[in-house]
Amino acid sequence: MSSSLSKEMRQKYNVRSMPIRKDEVQVVQGHYKGQQIGKVVQVYRKKYIIYIEWVNREKANGPMVHVGLHPSKVVITRIKLDKDDKKILEGKAKS
Repeated sequence: MSSSLSKEMRQKYNVRSMPIRKDEVQVVQGHYKGQQIGKVVQVYRKKYIIYIEWVNREKANGPMVHVGLHPSKVVITRIKLDKDDKKILEGKAKS
């Protein structure tokens, strides 16, 4: 499950999109659109949904829950690089 990178990140890595995991993202479409940047808390691959730390709503019986967003509605602003991400970046940049 991938999401597109911000313009600055595209220029830096020469890649348009990356798999989304624990990265920092910004919502660019929908009800929660805005300048606030949040960290991805959970990725639900079966429903193709991601959960971001500041995108919450209150349930009818009281508790706050995360609202699921489709990965196409967000832009990655900072990547949490690990060895797998570095391999992906190297492979995509070569092609």
